[in-house]
Amino acid sequence: MGRLCDTVRARSGERPVVGHLDHQLPSLADALSRTDTDGGSVVVPLLLGDGYHRTVDIPAVVAEYGGAGCRLAGSLSGAAEIDTALAERLGAAEAADEGGPVDAIVCAAAGSSRPGGNDGALLAARRLAIRRPGTPVVTAYCSAAEPTVPEALAGLRAEGHRRIGIVAHLLAPGRFTRALDTAEAAFVTAPLADHPAVADLVVRRYREVTDVRDPGASVARGRGRAGARRFAHAAA
Repeated sequence: MGRLCDTVRARSGERPVVGHLDHQLPSLADALSRTDTDGGSVVVPLLLGDGYHRTVDIPAVVAEYGGAGCRLAGSLSGAAEIDTALAERLGAAEAADEGGPVDAIVCAAAGSSRPGGNDGALLAARRLAIRRPGTPVVTAYCSAAEPTVPEALAGLRAEGHRRIGIVAHLLAPGRFTRALDTAEAAFVTAPLADHPAVADLVVRRYREVTDVRDPGASVARGRGRAGARRFAHAAA
């Protein structure tokens, strides 16, 4: 996430502060407690889906630890910038692999059991299929939903596909990417967090909130009041 923060800082002029929901430090609660002294922070969830973390966990932390003016932005789910990042990761993986283009694709997402939690992954897969006419694109999940990635791979092989690529609809390395690396596929694309399009999306989500609060003012012009406005981002 460090490279993403650096790019966001360079493109927005703001100073991102990292806050986590899992056991990594600092926690989102700690980040807000330390930085949101004037209620000017904006929490941009670094989540590709609107599952439990986005709809329950993060709003609860913001309500308890954010100041009165702290705002919660939209997640990264379903955005065109994610489509761009996925497509470019796929193209780079195919160019680097001796086998060339794949004949089927598994779009592997984290997975959520919450209604609507997988909508971002499903939309990303449909849009990727539009970019790759004639190449089947199947959405699969690393947890909490079906089909699993091994099930999706087996299904495509049963249909006669032999060169299958896994496109990781994931932001950062972790247990899910490690599991994907063991899958029997032509390749697994890199996570998305350090792709420039994702930084552009984080900045856009931030500006969607700050422009509403301060109509007509750019992010740069807003930095003079009570210190710079801040990002606090939540990584599940």
